[in-house]
Amino acid sequence: MQQQLDELRALASRAENRPTKTGIPRVFMVQGSIPEHELAAVYDPMVNLILQGGKTLTVGEQALDYDPATYFVMSVDLPAAGVVRPAADGSPYLAVALTLNASVLADFLSTLPEPAPAEAEQGFSVAPVTPELLDAWVRMLRLMDRPADIPALAPAFEREILYRVLQGPMGWMLRDIATPDSALARINNVIQRIRREFAQPLVVEKLAEEAAMSASAFHRHFKAVTSLSPLQYQKQLRLLQARKLLVTAGQNVTSVAYEVGYESPTQFSREYGRAFGLPPAKDAVRLMASIQARRVS
Repeated sequence: MQQQLDELRALASRAENRPTKTGIPRVFMVQGSIPEHELAAVYDPMVNLILQGGKTLTVGEQALDYDPATYFVMSVDLPAAGVVRPAADGSPYLAVALTLNASVLADFLSTLPEPAPAEAEQGFSVAPVTPELLDAWVRMLRLMDRPADIPALAPAFEREILYRVLQGPMGWMLRDIATPDSALARINNVIQRIRREFAQPLVVEKLAEEAAMSASAFHRHFKAVTSLSPLQYQKQLRLLQARKLLVTAGQNVTSVAYEVGYESPTQFSREYGRAFGLPPAKDAVRLMASIQARRVS
């Protein structure tokens, strides 16, 4: 596997310190330190392969560490905080990812035999990579140097990456996200509604009805998938959006609090400080200074 990892590192070394497009649909890569406010975000469903260095991703009260030759699968949109680390020899963090597309998954899965039912339910996890999965990634990233081949070959390599993940311990996630009546898919539909309407009051009973579950079953399934309660999930969305508005739009704290759904700016400031370690205004100043310093350097 070392030869495959070395080639992948060489191919991905052209990445920048933010999600970098490869020219291949749904495939991106990243290298080096990443600004703090970009690592605290809503992460899209993806298969993420670590090539160099390490990363810690915290979702709710659960923290997952993953290092070179491990891959991470996230099957639903999750608000999370991340920290990346360079390798022991100082080499920068390096990773590649494939964003999951439910329709692509559903079309692919329709060609495969039905698996045995899975008992797991959590919507994110980490696992060691296999030589077969690495090989599929190598052939996918080689397409960056052969863009004319992308339309014909990228779909085949994407299907192979998905197939190798399906063979592993997290394959059930891919199946469930593309199965309309699975608990995971129903929770995912509710998550999309919360994301669209995060600034509106949240009525858990209505969301449970939409998921065709009792309120208690809905809360249990939602917490199992996301490591958060529905109200905690909504709060994380609100605070992440608030931080984005403070840093990129330069809005004042009170207007941001109301825009993301808070009725009390005081409560907003208190919860923001608990989440990010500083009151909103001070955090925004710190982040903007960090962004400016990176631009200058």
